[in-house]
Amino acid sequence: MLRASGILAALVVSSASAAGLDDITNRDAVNGLKQALTNGAQAAVAKLGKQDGFMNDSRIKIPLPPSMKRAEAMMHSIGAGKQVDDLVLRMNRAAEAAVPQAKTLLVDAAKKMSVQDAKGILTGGEDSATQYFKRTTSEPLAKQFKPIVVKTMAKVKLAEKYDEIAASGAKFGLVKEDDSNLEDYVTRKTLDGLFVGIADEEKKIREHPAADASSIVKKVFGALLK
Repeated sequence: MLRASGILAALVVSSASAAGLDDITNRDAVNGLKQALTNGAQAAVAKLGKQDGFMNDSRIKIPLPPSMKRAEAMMHSIGAGKQVDDLVLRMNRAAEAAVPQAKTLLVDAAKKMSVQDAKGILTGGEDSATQYFKRTTSEPLAKQFKPIVVKTMAKVKLAEKYDEIAASGAKFGLVKEDDSNLEDYVTRKTLDGLFVGIADEEKKIREHPAADASSIVKKVFGALLK
């Protein structure tokens, strides 16, 4: 947990006297945080925006929509499980293809962070940086992700595969006719997975600042652990 009183003092009073923060100025604190957020966002994008970035992480792997669960079980029971597994793979490949497009928006959000934003992050909870990204980038990221998800899904005929399974389930009354749009679902789950990845990187930076290559990040976050 960050030492809230100490870092707040470093942000609002240049002559902060909290232990370990005495020589850290307002500019240091804000620049250190901006660099940390940039590093974390880039690391998350690099980790998730590649083959199996989503598929091999059980926390963010995209499953079939909840309303398809009964149909999924039925398909497995009749020996058609491969179709379901292939659909899940294709949904996750769509997510992995979309994530790299997040880099620019995330970096811009970090650079545009205000002193007030910095105070909230440095004195907030352990995921306060992740929450900042959610608050400032969720909407534009969703708009940026969806066309890529749609294009990737079309390329592998994912919607058609989904419709086949949904139709099979509908015959047995297992799928609602007004089931949610698959493109919107995959886009939303892609966004959720990205923020899990960013939270992972935030945790690493907070717990092990010395591992960061940037001297300003080491200086600010290292002081917080003293």
